[in-house]
Amino acid sequence: MGTWTANYDGNQIRIEQSWFSGRGKIFVNNKQQDERTNSFLGGVDLTGHVVSKDGERKPIKVSLDTGLFREKCLLFIDDEKVEVRKT
Repeated sequence: MGTWTANYDGNQIRIEQSWFSGRGKIFVNNKQQDERTNSFLGGVDLTGHVVSKDGERKPIKVSLDTGLFREKCLLFIDDEKVEVRKT
C-alpha cells in the first residue's frame, strides 16, 4: 500500500492506494472525499476539493498508477501540479 501526503493552503491531503484491491482513497483534513477501485495493474483517478483560506473552493485531481514495479501519484489542485511526499 502506498500513502502520499501534501499540504496546500492550510489543508492536509492524504492519498492512499492498496496494491491488492486496486482501491484508491483521498482524504482532505481527515475527511474522505473519494474512493475508487480499478484493476490490479491499472490506475485510479480520484477527485475532491479544498477550501482556501479565502473561502474559495478549488478542485483536486489525483492520478494513481501502480503495478508490479511502480508506484506513482500525481496531484493537481486548481489545475496546478502539487508535489506529494510518500510516507
